[in-house]
Order: sequence, then C-alpha cells, then structure tokens
Amino acid sequence: MIELVEVSKRYGSGGEERWAVRHVALRVAARELVAVLGESGSGKTTLIKMVNRLIDPDEGSVRVDGKDVRAHDIVALRRTIGYVIQQAGLFPHQTVGDNVGVVPRLLGWSKDAIHARTDELLALVGLDPAVYRERFPDQLSGGQRQRAGVARALAAKPSVLLLDEPFGALDPITRAALQDELRTIHKELGLTTIMVTHDLIEALTLADRIAVMYRGELRQVGTPAELMTAPADDYVAKLMGMVRHQADALRELGQGQP
Repeated sequence: MIELVEVSKRYGSGGEERWAVRHVALRVAARELVAVLGESGSGKTTLIKMVNRLIDPDEGSVRVDGKDVRAHDIVALRRTIGYVIQQAGLFPHQTVGDNVGVVPRLLGWSKDAIHARTDELLALVGLDPAVYRERFPDQLSGGQRQRAGVARALAAKPSVLLLDEPFGALDPITRAALQDELRTIHKELGLTTIMVTHDLIEALTLADRIAVMYRGELRQVGTPAELMTAPADDYVAKLMGMVRHQADALRELGQGQP
C-alpha cells in the first residue's frame, strides 16, 4: 500500500513562494491502479515523485507498506520502485538488454539471472528478446522504447510502479496498444501502480480509481463511475462533461449526423 499523509510541497521563497502540492491525502491499496489526473502544473508529477523521494515533501509523510520512505536508504528505495517516464529515459549507449538489466546488476544479480529476467520481461512487453536484446535505443520506434522502459522498471521485481505520462508522446494506435498491455501487466504481476496523466479517457479506461488534481489540491478521489455520476465540485463536473461531449460527438458521427 502507498499512503500520502497530508503532503505539501512549495517552491520559491518569500513573496515568490508557490505551493505545488498542498495538504494532499491519498491511499493506494495493494494491487490497485490509481490515475492522478490533472492539467499541466496541477502538481501531479510532484506528487508521485514524493513516493520514490525524487522530491521530499515540506510537510506530511509518504509511506510504502506502512514505512515512511524517509526511513529508507534513498538509493535502495528507488531500486525497489519501478519508475517509467515519458520518452522512456533509456541510456543511449547501452543495448536494450543492458538497459533492462541496470538495476539487477547494481543489486548484484548473477549474469545468468539478469539474462533470464531481461528476456522474460522483453517478451512480456511484446519485444522479442532475440530481435531486440542487442539493439540500441535509437534503433527502436517510440513505442518500442516505451516498452523497453516498462521492462527496465520491472526488472528488479518491484511491487510498486510509478508512471509519469508514459504514453503522452506516442501516436494514438501505439498508445492504445500499450495502455492495454499496461493493464494486463499490472494485473498479472500484482503491482500497486500510480499513473500520472492529463488524458481523461486514459484515466477513465485504465484506472481502478482516479485522483483529480487542480492547482496543487486534490479535488476528488473515486472510481470512474463515481466521478461521472457524482462529481465533487464544478471543476470535476466540467472534466466529466468534456467526456460526455466527446462521446456525444462520436455518436453523432457514427449515426451520420453533421
């Protein structure tokens, strides 16, 4: 379980001080996929970076499986939490196989164990190990790089996976395929996952629950159905209204209406 307890983070000082996240409380149950949804600048990326201590909160605490993350060695903590960012962030001068095996090597796994785990994960994300293991990132398409990034995040068998706009730069077809695979991987591996996104449809179709952020504050947490049928405020209602408007427009197109 991941628990954020009244966490706040501010930047700047004096009169220029700005709250990026303010008094956010959020629990993510074991094996749950929660989408943190919001506009650019809403604080969603700052929020998840507090989980793996890329950022420390100014107030409040973050706990993973009941233990405050600040009680962990910071390097050891990050090696136990999978983290995927937009554009994958692969090391350009290492092969795909070497990229996937980075954390297991740091943890002292044997070469045979690393090789087996790398091949297992490349197959899991839809990259044939015999074809892609020895390729370099610049020899991959954008979608293939993101698949390799997911494989790398899972290499050390983490129970927690953080995803920061992982599919934002991909074309719609590739994006949809990777979304489906992410949901499958999340379930098969029993992961506890937080995914940051600004895409309403992505959040509604992938997440067990959605946490809506606006200007650093958490406006509502609920299932997709709860957000659609009982929005907590005008902002959430406006977001859900956009989804209905898009659905109505598509329905009219399908019926041949102008």
